[in-house]
Amino acid sequence: MPGWVWLSGAIILEVVGTTALQQSAQFTRPLPTIVMAACYGLAFYALSVVVQSMPMGAVYAIWSGVGIALISLIGAIFLGQHLDRAAVAGIALIASGVVVINLFSGSGPH
Repeated sequence: MPGWVWLSGAIILEVVGTTALQQSAQFTRPLPTIVMAACYGLAFYALSVVVQSMPMGAVYAIWSGVGIALISLIGAIFLGQHLDRAAVAGIALIASGVVVINLFSGSGPH
């Protein structure tokens, strides 16, 4: 399976895990806590596969950047969390960085 598929899976699992972390209410709710732990474990496994074929720095930059942007959007859309202009600008810069890595760097998931 191509590295970008594993990386996409790792990002999705990390986003689901982080959403479940918020829903776990400091680990007092068993189901979201189990979902969080399983998703984080699988996300790190997927990352361990990806770093065998791509540079770790690029993988981590894409994984964390896309994860931050998606979690911020989920918080704003589904959890009623407010993003001010500075937060939106920062997310736009992160997204721009991911685009630059993917389009112009030989380190991206091509």
